[in-house]
Amino acid sequence: MSQVVFRKAEPRDISRLVELNTRLKRLNEEFDPLLRVRADIAETSRTYFEKAIHSPDSLVIVAEDSGKVVGFIKADIRERQFYEPRMEGNIVEFYLLPEYRRKGVGAQLLDHTIKLLKEKAEIITAEFPALNEIAVEFYTRLGFRGVVSVYARES
Repeated sequence: MSQVVFRKAEPRDISRLVELNTRLKRLNEEFDPLLRVRADIAETSRTYFEKAIHSPDSLVIVAEDSGKVVGFIKADIRERQFYEPRMEGNIVEFYLLPEYRRKGVGAQLLDHTIKLLKEKAEIITAEFPALNEIAVEFYTRLGFRGVVSVYARES
């Protein structure tokens, strides 16, 4: 592994983002059967990232090693209508290839993203599957704490 660099995603990254996002969603599916991946995940991901890359209310950061995208974070800027501070940077997708985990790359990617989010947001949040204990430990170790819980029931 050479020096991993972090940068804003560009349209040329979309195919790789689709691939990594599909891996992320399949991993989430392993944590909870309520997170079943749609058959059209690739097409949905492509549209999702095309929109996010061009939106002033989204931020997509990639981790790149020797010209290859090895991870990403996608975050949204949104207003917290009833709370202070009002502007929130919400990390909604975070994936890093397994061979880059537990080496500090994820923490560096998150730190880089947070610095950029703080240009528009006063509070940073992250969402991920509740049963993903690895994510809970990761974010807790980096100073995050639980604020809101979402519960689901199949009808």
